[in-house]
Order: sequence, then C-alpha cells, then structure tokens
Amino acid sequence: MAETIQRRKLYQEVLDRLMARIRSGEIAPGAQLPSERELMEAYGVGRPAIREALQTLERSGIVEIAHGERARVVVPTAQSLIAQIAVGTMHLLRTQPDMLEHLKAARLFLETGTARMAAEKASPDDIARLARRVEAQRAAIADRDEFLACDMAFHREIAQITGNPIYPSIVESIFGWASEYYRPMVRAPGAEALTLAEHERIVEAIATRDGDAAAEAMRAHLSRANALYGKLIHS
Repeated sequence: MAETIQRRKLYQEVLDRLMARIRSGEIAPGAQLPSERELMEAYGVGRPAIREALQTLERSGIVEIAHGERARVVVPTAQSLIAQIAVGTMHLLRTQPDMLEHLKAARLFLETGTARMAAEKASPDDIARLARRVEAQRAAIADRDEFLACDMAFHREIAQITGNPIYPSIVESIFGWASEYYRPMVRAPGAEALTLAEHERIVEAIATRDGDAAAEAMRAHLSRANALYGKLIHS
C-alpha cells in the first residue's frame, strides 16, 4: 500500500532551505540571515511563514534573534548544545523520578573518569586553582546557595583540566539538572564539612598524580552524597 503524501506547511519548506544554506556554510556561524523581507521575496512566501521558520530555528538553538535585528547563526559550543536539552531533561526528571538514578549513575561514571584524567594532566596551576575552589567553598559554608555554586565550580574545574570542552559542560549541566534534589543534602547536619573533606582528598590525589586514588576519592564522594540523598528522600 502506497504511503499517503503529506502536505507540508510553507514554513517547513522555508526551514529546510535555510538549514541547507547554514549547513553548506553559505550562511556561516556568527553571520546574519537575510532580512525577513529579503527572505519573503526569495522564497515567494508571506511574513508568517518566514517568522515561524526563524522561530523554529531559534528554539533549536541554531539562530538567535535580538529585538530589531536580523537573525544571526549561533556560534556553536558544547555549552550551548547541552543547554538545548536542559528543559527536556528537567521535565523528564520531574515526570519520571526513576530517571534520577540513571542521572546519578551517569554522573558517577563521568566524574570518576574526569578525576582520573585530571590526575594525569593537571599542571601546578591547575592544582592551585582546585585548592582555591575548595577554600572559596569553605568561605561560603554559611550560604547554602553560594556553597552549592562553589561545589559545582569545583567539579567543573576538574573536568576542565581534562582539556575536553564537552566534559565540563556535561558536568555543569548534570549538576544543574539535579540541583533541586541536592539542596536538601546541603542542609543535612555535617554535610558541608564532609563535602569539604572529600574535596580535599580529591585534590590531594590529583596533586600526587595518582589516577586510581583520584577516581576512588571521587567515587566515594559522590556515592556518599547519593546515599545521603536516599536517606533524606525516604525519611
């Protein structure tokens, strides 16, 4: 049986043509698209079709639209790419609580790996920056939100040392996606002191270039946090 031919909306045709021009490099990252009027004339369609195509590109993170200016092709980064799935990820976590366990497992797998790589690659300056991150977090111990921000910065710093720009973006995103679940842990008695002590052990292992010890220190840190979360959520 032959498949029915689906009628396509005009904006979809415009979208396909603009995407082809962007993929080919005709409209390069950072460059502006033609004006709405120029696109209307080029494709023989009305303003609504052009605007809907541009809005679809904006929602996809391919272009950015500033008020009063022509749409501009976004210069892609790992951060912007991962940010595109943030809203969907948060919705997934809220509607399917079991996914949190998968997220925590993914974080454990990723961050034990970044800790191991950091131990292999860290320069004296990298280690000094990590130590400063711990001290900044210690100074923020009375401010829950700042303490969490410093916590995320510490983990991102370790991922940054690997030299792979995707790792810090993923680490930061996972932390952000699950942050609403981490907040109760920070309020638990003694949680801040434990976090700081565990961060210090991770820095020590990285400083001695012991990849196994760094990975184990990170595993123990995240596993303890996950266990504490489990106790709080079921208490």
